Amino acid sequence: MSALARRRSLIFPREHGAWGLLLVPLATGASVALLRGGHPLPLLPLAITALALFWLRTPVESWIGTTPVRARTRAEVLLVRNAAFALAAVSMAALTWLFWGGRNGTLLWIGAGAAIAFIVQAAVKRISRGARTAAQMIGAAGLTSAAPAAYYVVTGQLDGAAWSLWIANLLFAVNQIHFVQLRIHAARPMSPREKLSTGRGFLVGQAILIALLAAACAESLFSWYAAIAFVPVLFRGFAWFIAAPAPLAIQAVGKRELIQAGAFGVLLVLGLQLGA
Repeated sequence: MSALARRRSLIFPREHGAWGLLLVPLATGASVALLRGGHPLPLLPLAITALALFWLRTPVESWIGTTPVRARTRAEVLLVRNAAFALAAVSMAALTWLFWGGRNGTLLWIGAGAAIAFIVQAAVKRISRGARTAAQMIGAAGLTSAAPAAYYVVTGQLDGAAWSLWIANLLFAVNQIHFVQLRIHAARPMSPREKLSTGRGFLVGQAILIALLAAACAESLFSWYAAIAFVPVLFRGFAWFIAAPAPLAIQAVGKRELIQAGAFGVLLVLGLQLGA
């Protein structure tokens, strides 16, 4: 690793998929809220806060040495310390703007829920190194809280649409995390029978997701139109089991999952709008 690449890894988040788990919910929550006549200005401090706090974790972890890539030399310690202080200052300024004059107080409850998710995630990581997938799913609950947060600051309401956005984004994130981990574990070319053996847990998850969506739509808790947003990702999951055996190309998987996330976000916004 070059010196420049190492410095970047010390201060820039390395989990590229996590950016999507944050930005797609933020965009869907904001889009639905704006389409329903909300005010866009509060989105700016919220977006700055979310991005700064998400980014802050990497230099802090590099500083305190809780990740494999950690600051070792005096110059690296100064780099991560200065980055952490700068990001903390930006997030504090954005939070002050967001809550100025007693506004957006309900947002504190969403933030508390996200904080609990991240604390539990850290505990799971510490307790069991083999619980990587579970820890990622727990962390996704915190990241996807950006959806109801964006909806709330734009509309001033924390209603059924806000919770639908959170749950829908979380279910998508859980499915995506599970699929990527399955592809990593099944990196070598496999026959359909081997895929079924390796991916039984994922197939159960797909079935549970379909059942949850059907039940929510049947009880009018979720829009059938919005449920269509899950069709591409469900199809992707089932199609892998009958696809021709091929070695893992992790970058290609990442690009396809990015496209899946974008498609999900667009379809979710359109579906919620049609079902409103």
